[in-house]
Amino acid sequence: MKPRSIVFDLFGDYIRYHGGEVRLRTLTALLECFDVGESTVRVVMARLRREGWFDTRRDGRETVYALNDKSWRLLDEGRTRIFERSREPWNRQWSMVIYSVPESERALREELRKELAWLGFGPLTSSTWVSPHDRLTEIQEHFADQPSIQLDLLQCTSSGLSRDREMAARCWELDSLDADYATLLRTYRPRMRSYRAGSLSPREALVERMKLVHDYRMFPFRDPDLPEELLPTGWHGREAHDLFLQAHEALKAPADGFFVEAAGTDRVA
Repeated sequence: MKPRSIVFDLFGDYIRYHGGEVRLRTLTALLECFDVGESTVRVVMARLRREGWFDTRRDGRETVYALNDKSWRLLDEGRTRIFERSREPWNRQWSMVIYSVPESERALREELRKELAWLGFGPLTSSTWVSPHDRLTEIQEHFADQPSIQLDLLQCTSSGLSRDREMAARCWELDSLDADYATLLRTYRPRMRSYRAGSLSPREALVERMKLVHDYRMFPFRDPDLPEELLPTGWHGREAHDLFLQAHEALKAPADGFFVEAAGTDRVA
């Protein structure tokens, strides 16, 4: 777990629900649980502030890091993608994005592709991406101020379910994704008994909960949350998601207790 990732996970799971800001001293104490030293915390937070992810202010001799519009939006979008799964029947409508970006704007093209993947689109061809979910509005809004990007946004249907399944297999590496979900299940399923029994100390529960979030939160970048009709037989994704939610909830009370205690005397007024 990289310090940068731990910071975002702590803000996403805890700090956002306790005012959205935290003293550097408190953040340093929390990251000590992950064997991250004070000097590293200072460097990471200074870099994240320069990148525009956090605002800072002084509270006496203390530096306070606060979520801003950019980071709030990231955490809100991330929480939706990580914790929610579609269970609605599919209407067999595909959302299609066809884009054109100048060769000189490679960084912008990569940003577009990352956003498409995050929203559950997959590449049918290099510049044509599809999703079984209606998320065209999100794409249009996200890149509304980027005149270099030309977007054609369409909704369409294929010739039949067999073609739909073929398209899904072309757009996403479902077999390797399913294998990784199975690995996650093998890792965390045996731990559920100790989670539910409260066998971990509050500090251990916080660390374990953050490791759980870290291990699971990259799946939404790869998993388009396909309708059941498009999934391979024996798909492990939904079982893994259910286990993630159960484990996350089972660790909540002791982990929350440790966070509140760690932040208690340093809580920002």
